[in-house]
Amino acid sequence: MGRGRQKAKHTKVARDLKYFSPDTNYGALQRELTHSSPEQDELMDKWADVAADPDAFGAHSAAESAEYDEDDNNDESDVNPEAQSKSA
Repeated sequence: MGRGRQKAKHTKVARDLKYFSPDTNYGALQRELTHSSPEQDELMDKWADVAADPDAFGAHSAAESAEYDEDDNNDESDVNPEAQSKSA
């Protein structure tokens, strides 16, 4: 048989989820967002030196990025067979 009943049930569940609006406890939300646990402080101290150094994440200057792009474009003949036949 078809999947009419299954599709109708799925549509009903999707509609219920779309329009369901639970009561929000704003006090608990504020406590959760503003509460600083000792574990979080420890992690922030542990990674503070890495976060302060932009080179730690592989950030490069615009000149370094342009130089890398130029080097990358020079190897096109290795990948593109048409470029090999044109150069030969």
